Amino acid sequence: MNLGQVEKIADAVLYEGYMLYPYRISSIKNRQRWNFGVLYPPSYCERQTGSDASAMQTECLFRTTPRAHLTVRVRFLQIVRRTIGKLRTIGREDPEGVEPDFKLVDRLEVAGRVYQPWQEAFEREVDYLSLHPASLSSLSNMKFMFPERRSFEYLRDERGDAVGVIVRKWERLHGSVHFHAEKLREGIVKIRVRVQNDRVFDSLFPFELTDREAILHHSFASAHTILGIENGEFISLLDPPEGMKELVAQCKNVGTWPVLACEGMQTVLSSPIILYDFPQIAPESAGNLFDSTEIDEILSLRILTLTEDEKREVRQSDDRAREILDRTENMPEEQIMKLHGVLRGLTPFREETR
Repeated sequence: MNLGQVEKIADAVLYEGYMLYPYRISSIKNRQRWNFGVLYPPSYCERQTGSDASAMQTECLFRTTPRAHLTVRVRFLQIVRRTIGKLRTIGREDPEGVEPDFKLVDRLEVAGRVYQPWQEAFEREVDYLSLHPASLSSLSNMKFMFPERRSFEYLRDERGDAVGVIVRKWERLHGSVHFHAEKLREGIVKIRVRVQNDRVFDSLFPFELTDREAILHHSFASAHTILGIENGEFISLLDPPEGMKELVAQCKNVGTWPVLACEGMQTVLSSPIILYDFPQIAPESAGNLFDSTEIDEILSLRILTLTEDEKREVRQSDDRAREILDRTENMPEEQIMKLHGVLRGLTPFREETR
């Protein structure tokens, strides 16, 4: 069992809605990110009247053996603040660990590239390995933490002199994973994995507890769970075997949708986006476009219609956006033609009888 086999699908889930066409900071819809599967701090959710949640829950079934053991991987994006500073003394670079002397600016052009404040996304993973089904209930509250930190990246002009700095700020994150296993019948076990954002603020900042943009930096974005099993197999919740429908009906999933992810039925992807069993990336797709409900052909053609000024802004806004633009501009004509439509298979026509 190799969780890496499912990560190509999981990455599409992770970055779904991360950035929307036309991938520019100046685009109004990209000034406020749209993310699926966000787990907010509980104190923020308590002040909302909508469906914002601090936890997600996966329940699914598997066939077990005495030698069965599980691996659980929790993945999400951490939203990172990116600000831009102009050095007060050109060419001065302080040792690592020493904060540079700079002033924050809204825009800084260095070596033909424009740098602006924005948000970036940083991948986070938490793994729980070799879990025996009989011991899961004793792992009721497995806590994890990612510390607060800042980083500084110097920006150099054509002569190589440092003139500015990119400042990235990670907020502290606290979370926990709750496990539970219940034997439903001989050889059949129901597993529950509940992921919780446990962020508690040392001091209350009312604007952060009501402002979604600010609270996103303390949240888990695009949160999802991958489950793998050795010496056992998962049972489809969408198409359960004969005699399993009543057991499947006992599974309660909150904010997530578990499906079989790989042939062999040894991996489950539980995502905030509704998928079918054994989801696949279309082979003709050249890469992720990040745009929610993306259609490769339409988006690729739209990207090619961007003006030179718009393309310049895309290249300067985000590394992933720049990769999309470069890939699309260099896409061979035959690859674009493949995006137009593919016949995957034919279903026999049955003539109705009266």
